Amino acid sequence: MSTVPADDVDRIVEAWRRERPDLDVTPLHVLSRVSRLARHLDLARGSAFAKHGLEGWGFDVLSALRRAGPPYELSPGQLVSQMLVTSGTMTHRVHRLTALGLVGRGPDPSDRRGVKVTLTTAGRTVVDAAMADLLEQERILLAELPPSEHDHLSELLRRLLSPFES
Repeated sequence: MSTVPADDVDRIVEAWRRERPDLDVTPLHVLSRVSRLARHLDLARGSAFAKHGLEGWGFDVLSALRRAGPPYELSPGQLVSQMLVTSGTMTHRVHRLTALGLVGRGPDPSDRRGVKVTLTTAGRTVVDAAMADLLEQERILLAELPPSEHDHLSELLRRLLSPFES
Protein backbone atom coordinates (compact mmCIF):
# COMPACT_ATOMS: atom_id res chain seq x y z
CA MET A 1 0.00 0.00 0.00
CA SER A 2 1.31 3.45 -0.92
CA THR A 3 2.28 5.86 1.85
CA VAL A 4 1.69 8.84 -0.45
CA PRO A 5 -1.68 10.50 0.20
CA ALA A 6 -4.38 10.49 -2.47
CA ASP A 7 -4.04 13.19 -5.09
CA ASP A 8 -6.30 14.87 -7.64
CA VAL A 9 -5.71 12.06 -10.13
CA ASP A 10 -6.95 9.50 -7.60
CA ARG A 11 -10.09 11.57 -7.14
CA ILE A 12 -10.60 11.94 -10.90
CA VAL A 13 -10.14 8.21 -11.48
CA GLU A 14 -12.56 7.36 -8.67
CA ALA A 15 -15.17 9.75 -10.09
CA TRP A 16 -14.85 8.18 -13.56
CA ARG A 17 -15.14 4.70 -12.06
CA ARG A 18 -18.30 5.77 -10.28
CA GLU A 19 -19.79 7.47 -13.33
CA ARG A 20 -18.61 5.01 -15.98
CA PRO A 21 -18.00 1.61 -14.34
CA ASP A 22 -18.08 0.10 -17.83
CA LEU A 23 -14.74 1.76 -18.72
CA ASP A 24 -11.28 0.65 -17.65
CA VAL A 25 -9.81 3.96 -16.49
CA THR A 26 -6.52 2.42 -15.32
CA PRO A 27 -4.40 4.39 -17.87
CA LEU A 28 -5.46 7.62 -16.16
CA HIS A 29 -3.39 6.69 -13.10
CA VAL A 30 -0.18 7.00 -15.09
CA LEU A 31 -0.87 9.30 -18.00
CA SER A 32 -2.85 11.94 -16.12
CA ARG A 33 0.08 12.23 -13.74
CA VAL A 34 2.51 12.47 -16.66
CA SER A 35 0.33 15.20 -18.16
CA ARG A 36 0.18 17.13 -14.89
CA LEU A 37 3.91 16.73 -14.36
CA ALA A 38 4.51 18.02 -17.91
CA ARG A 39 2.51 21.13 -17.05
CA HIS A 40 4.63 21.72 -13.95
CA LEU A 41 7.76 21.20 -16.04
CA ASP A 42 6.53 23.74 -18.61
CA LEU A 43 6.00 26.27 -15.83
CA ALA A 44 9.44 25.57 -14.34
CA ARG A 45 11.06 25.86 -17.77
CA GLY A 46 9.28 29.13 -18.43
CA SER A 47 10.46 30.50 -15.10
CA ALA A 48 14.08 29.44 -15.70
CA PHE A 49 14.13 30.88 -19.23
CA ALA A 50 12.36 34.14 -18.33
CA LYS A 51 15.23 35.01 -15.97
CA HIS A 52 17.38 35.22 -19.10
CA GLY A 53 14.92 36.97 -21.40
CA LEU A 54 14.13 33.77 -23.28
CA GLU A 55 11.05 31.85 -24.23
CA GLY A 56 11.11 28.07 -24.63
CA TRP A 57 11.52 28.21 -28.41
CA GLY A 58 14.52 30.55 -28.06
CA PHE A 59 16.17 28.27 -25.54
CA ASP A 60 15.57 25.30 -27.84
CA VAL A 61 17.34 26.99 -30.78
CA LEU A 62 20.22 28.26 -28.65
CA SER A 63 20.68 24.92 -26.93
CA ALA A 64 20.70 23.05 -30.27
CA LEU A 65 23.52 25.33 -31.42
CA ARG A 66 25.36 24.95 -28.10
CA ARG A 67 25.11 21.15 -28.22
CA ALA A 68 26.55 21.17 -31.74
CA GLY A 69 29.93 22.03 -30.23
CA PRO A 70 32.49 24.44 -31.66
CA PRO A 71 31.98 26.46 -33.80
CA TYR A 72 28.38 26.26 -32.51
CA GLU A 73 26.68 26.45 -35.86
CA LEU A 74 24.01 24.57 -37.77
CA SER A 75 22.16 25.06 -41.02
CA PRO A 76 18.55 26.22 -40.82
CA GLY A 77 17.57 22.78 -42.16
CA GLN A 78 19.38 21.05 -39.30
CA LEU A 79 17.58 23.31 -36.83
CA VAL A 80 14.23 22.57 -38.49
CA SER A 81 14.77 18.83 -38.17
CA GLN A 82 15.77 19.11 -34.50
CA MET A 83 12.89 21.41 -33.55
CA LEU A 84 10.21 19.73 -35.67
CA VAL A 85 8.93 23.09 -36.95
CA THR A 86 8.45 24.49 -40.43
CA SER A 87 11.22 26.33 -42.25
CA GLY A 88 9.13 29.51 -42.07
CA THR A 89 8.84 29.21 -38.31
CA MET A 90 12.58 28.63 -38.01
CA THR A 91 13.35 31.62 -40.22
CA HIS A 92 11.22 33.79 -37.93
CA ARG A 93 12.91 32.39 -34.81
CA VAL A 94 16.41 32.92 -36.20
CA HIS A 95 15.48 36.46 -37.22
CA ARG A 96 14.26 37.25 -33.70
CA LEU A 97 17.36 35.74 -32.06
CA THR A 98 19.60 37.61 -34.50
CA ALA A 99 17.91 40.89 -33.55
CA LEU A 100 18.70 40.08 -29.91
CA GLY A 101 22.36 39.43 -30.75
CA LEU A 102 22.16 35.81 -29.62
CA VAL A 103 22.82 34.22 -33.02
CA GLY A 104 24.37 35.30 -36.27
CA ARG A 105 23.67 34.26 -39.82
CA GLY A 106 26.32 33.87 -42.46
CA PRO A 107 27.19 32.00 -45.61
CA ASP A 108 27.98 28.31 -45.44
CA PRO A 109 31.63 28.01 -46.48
CA SER A 110 31.00 24.54 -47.93
CA ASP A 111 27.89 25.56 -49.91
CA ARG A 112 27.73 29.00 -51.54
CA ARG A 113 23.92 28.87 -51.58
CA GLY A 114 23.67 27.73 -47.96
CA VAL A 115 23.45 29.61 -44.68
CA LYS A 116 24.81 28.79 -41.26
CA VAL A 117 23.28 29.98 -38.00
CA THR A 118 25.97 30.56 -35.39
CA LEU A 119 25.70 31.01 -31.64
CA THR A 120 27.23 34.33 -30.60
CA THR A 121 29.26 34.80 -27.43
CA ALA A 122 26.24 36.53 -25.89
CA GLY A 123 24.02 33.64 -26.97
CA ARG A 124 26.39 31.13 -25.42
CA THR A 125 26.43 33.05 -22.14
CA VAL A 126 22.63 33.22 -22.06
CA VAL A 127 22.03 29.57 -22.96
CA ASP A 128 24.63 28.34 -20.46
CA ALA A 129 23.05 30.35 -17.64
CA ALA A 130 19.51 29.32 -18.66
CA MET A 131 20.57 25.67 -18.77
CA ALA A 132 21.99 25.88 -15.25
CA ASP A 133 18.73 27.40 -13.99
CA LEU A 134 16.66 24.81 -15.87
CA LEU A 135 18.60 21.97 -14.27
CA GLU A 136 18.02 23.46 -10.84
CA GLN A 137 14.27 23.64 -11.53
CA GLU A 138 14.30 20.03 -12.75
CA ARG A 139 16.14 18.88 -9.64
CA ILE A 140 13.38 20.47 -7.56
CA LEU A 141 10.73 18.59 -9.58
CA LEU A 142 12.55 15.29 -9.01
CA ALA A 143 13.22 15.91 -5.32
CA GLU A 144 10.36 13.64 -4.20
CA LEU A 145 12.18 10.63 -5.66
CA PRO A 146 15.42 9.30 -4.26
CA PRO A 147 18.23 9.51 -6.83
CA SER A 148 18.35 5.71 -6.86
CA GLU A 149 14.92 5.71 -8.59
CA HIS A 150 15.75 8.26 -11.32
CA ASP A 151 17.29 5.70 -13.68
CA HIS A 152 14.34 3.34 -13.32
CA LEU A 153 11.82 6.10 -14.02
CA SER A 154 13.91 7.27 -16.97
CA GLU A 155 13.91 3.77 -18.45
CA LEU A 156 10.15 3.39 -18.03
CA LEU A 157 9.50 6.74 -19.70
CA ARG A 158 11.94 5.85 -22.51
CA ARG A 159 9.94 2.69 -23.18
CA LEU A 160 6.71 4.69 -23.32
CA LEU A 161 8.20 7.27 -25.68
CA SER A 162 10.04 4.90 -28.01
CA PRO A 163 7.10 4.25 -30.39
CA PHE A 164 6.81 8.02 -31.00
CA GLU A 165 10.49 8.77 -31.57
CA SER A 166 12.32 8.14 -34.79
